[in-house]
Amino acid sequence: MLITNKALFNKGLLLMASFLCIFVSLFLPIWGGAGNGLDAADNMFNRLSKGSSYFIPGVQKQVADLGGKTVTVTAKVKDAKVAERAVANLTKAGATAELKDGSVTYTGDLGVILSAALADADDLFNDRGKAVVDRYALTDKDGEKAVVKAWWAVLDPSIKELQKQKLIQEAKVVGQVNKRGLEPGYNFYGIKSEKVLDNVLPLVGLLVFYVVYTMWYGYAIFDMFGGIGLGMSKPKIKKEA
Repeated sequence: MLITNKALFNKGLLLMASFLCIFVSLFLPIWGGAGNGLDAADNMFNRLSKGSSYFIPGVQKQVADLGGKTVTVTAKVKDAKVAERAVANLTKAGATAELKDGSVTYTGDLGVILSAALADADDLFNDRGKAVVDRYALTDKDGEKAVVKAWWAVLDPSIKELQKQKLIQEAKVVGQVNKRGLEPGYNFYGIKSEKVLDNVLPLVGLLVFYVVYTMWYGYAIFDMFGGIGLGMSKPKIKKEA
């Protein structure tokens, strides 16, 4: 390899070596807590995301408007075990529900059904899993999560079924219950909630590190290639005589 500028090449080599050292350290469990540096950053962003994802109270207001609205829906649920759990959920909410040929057919007050689903989602979001366990007298491991998963599984196909019945507003509210209630409750269960304003310095630090670290790698490549005579320069314009 022909090095035309040894000082520039060594500078790039030093930058690349230090970049790789930090890169390797990110995968080592030396950043506190369980996991590596990537896990630590991911956990922090999950906590901040949870702190800004509590939409359940707003959805509960929409659900309250559906009180007294009786519907009959047949929803396809692929997993038999999940379907059985969905039937138990619906029955607990005062609806009549039956599992037949891979579909759950239920009849009941949609407002009451969705309120029950949101109550379970709210307990999971706020890490009150025991409340769900006690409510349904569960004995299986992670039963509280299975309850919320079953709610989502039966309500998701219910959206199209309600739309077919021209119950557009009702379908829209069911979609909100799933997206802004059940999904955050399930996904953020067991994660501590934190506000962005309480973590401004760590957040800014991570973002600055990301920008600097990216430039770090770029300059290492740039200087190493410059050291072997491969650089970027403005081409000379040949003037005609």
